[in-house]
Amino acid sequence: MKITFLGTGTSQGIPVIGSKHPVCLSENPKDKRLRVSVLVSWDNYNYVIDCGPDFRQQMLVNKVVKIDGILFTHEHADHTAGIDDIRPFFFRQGDIPIYGHERVISSLMKRFDYIFADENRYPGAPGVEVNTVRNNKPFKIGNLMAIPIEAQHNRLQVFGFRISDFVYLTDVKSIENVEMEKIKGAKVLVINALRIEPHHSHFNLEEALAFIDVIKPTTAYLTHISHLLGFHDEVEKKLPKNVHLAYDNLIVEC
Repeated sequence: MKITFLGTGTSQGIPVIGSKHPVCLSENPKDKRLRVSVLVSWDNYNYVIDCGPDFRQQMLVNKVVKIDGILFTHEHADHTAGIDDIRPFFFRQGDIPIYGHERVISSLMKRFDYIFADENRYPGAPGVEVNTVRNNKPFKIGNLMAIPIEAQHNRLQVFGFRISDFVYLTDVKSIENVEMEKIKGAKVLVINALRIEPHHSHFNLEEALAFIDVIKPTTAYLTHISHLLGFHDEVEKKLPKNVHLAYDNLIVEC
């Protein structure tokens, strides 16, 4: 299984528009982060987790010509706003399967009603095949099963996903022990680490590292990173040996 980090930034991305923060002014490509998303590939399958406003650019940069579905963690714009750009895939493949909590699907239907119209849909609009995700109900993607993992983004429920030995969690602030049991034994864990200072709805670096220490994956990667975490190279040097800062277009095997 191949994991491609399409984006590793927080909701504003890095650089933040108009910011003079030193990280936003960095020339290091690893300090330039699009909105958070990953591509999970195995055999001849390509599944994307989250589809934010940088989706088109991410698909072009990584030369993705086919996707078999999109898994949504939650409904916030930095995770969903790129859904219209599935059109080229739809034109070639037909309806694109999407997977998400019923609340997320409802939000998408309101915001992108033209995509979900049953009748008289605009000829240029993409089409989707809706699949509702429920906690404790694994679902099939390709020839593998995806296990939903429920967490809290402040007071908002979010889903992470386990696919084989890979676990992806983002926008997490808290998670129950029963859900953590679904993660243990994973070889590759991806978890959010927004910044150094505490935040009301995201793990900061200290919380993310404590979470990783409990789960004990073979390797962990930090994502959903803001400029306030610091320069990539400086932070990377301070991390435990099995923990790394993810960066855009990084590819790892699982």
